[in-house]
Amino acid sequence: MVARFRPLLSCTAPRSPEALSLAGGWCWFDRVEVLERGTPPQVIAAVDLPDDVRLRLTSSRPPVVGLTMDRPRVMGILNVTPDSFSDGGSFLGREVAQAHGRAMVAAGAEIVDVGGESTRPGAGEVPAEVEISRTRGVVAALSRLGPVSIDTRKASVARAAFDAGADLLNDVSALRHDPEMAPMAAKARRPVCLMHAQGDPGTMQDDPRYEDVLLDIYDFLEERMGFAEAQGIPRSQILLDVGIGFGKTVGHNLALLRGLGLFHGLGCTLLLGASRKRFIGTIGGAELPAARVPGSLAVALAGVAQGVQILRVHDVEPTVQALRLWRAVTQDAPDAPDASWAGAGATGAHTGQAGEVKG
Repeated sequence: MVARFRPLLSCTAPRSPEALSLAGGWCWFDRVEVLERGTPPQVIAAVDLPDDVRLRLTSSRPPVVGLTMDRPRVMGILNVTPDSFSDGGSFLGREVAQAHGRAMVAAGAEIVDVGGESTRPGAGEVPAEVEISRTRGVVAALSRLGPVSIDTRKASVARAAFDAGADLLNDVSALRHDPEMAPMAAKARRPVCLMHAQGDPGTMQDDPRYEDVLLDIYDFLEERMGFAEAQGIPRSQILLDVGIGFGKTVGHNLALLRGLGLFHGLGCTLLLGASRKRFIGTIGGAELPAARVPGSLAVALAGVAQGVQILRVHDVEPTVQALRLWRAVTQDAPDAPDASWAGAGATGAHTGQAGEVKG
């Protein structure tokens, strides 16, 4: 059996002399939980980690679309769809979509994630030409303001978005849906986010099961990362997402959130997309997605406390404010708002051109 290592993280001072920094960021650890199938977990000192594991856990993550990963970054969700679970139809028109994107950037979103196909539970597939018509113009307009991500499973949609100025591919199928996606993404030289999902949107919530949800998803992401590398996408341009709500029960989601630190062992930037999802409403007693903002903030901060570098959210302004307060409390930061830590925009120039340094 293969052992996996979950750092037991802290983000508050004082830290022990033996502590190691996580991924060049704001968290540190001096103990590690060793997870192995069929064996009870054990806790060891961080100094006793194998050298390769230690390197993956501690190495600074490369910049993504010009943003350093030494602080949490906010990705705003822009669903240009009639049927997304939270805001379907609200931003379907091009003008209203562009206005909402601009508002998110003004509120502190450092990346805008544009999607033209709902992947909510039970959703059907949208023809590529429809998805392109919904997203291409919006991507072109917003790419003038800063980094834009395209949320799609289809190579033709991603290609059209890249041509319009998109900087990053967010593929909820982890390059499994469209066989043309991986070679196209490698050729485009854009960062790619690989997400775990059990099943497709139409069936994923029917009866999701795992032998061990943490280890099963770790193994899946490791395999997809290896596949992407074999296709010519360098690890430095790979982001990973555990896929909260995509083929998971409430219990699965909670186990993943508690164990997020494990996935830093894959050596890539982590993205967390839990905003307004059903399990938040189930636990928090909020039936309507728009009423799940407080619970979404709680989950987002729990992710940041485990070193997650990118938060994909519907509610940008509350998230940016929550991050500033979290920093003030945990990082001994000054009381005044610090735009350099949350909602500040890219630390490098945004060019929107393939071949530039984007992570």
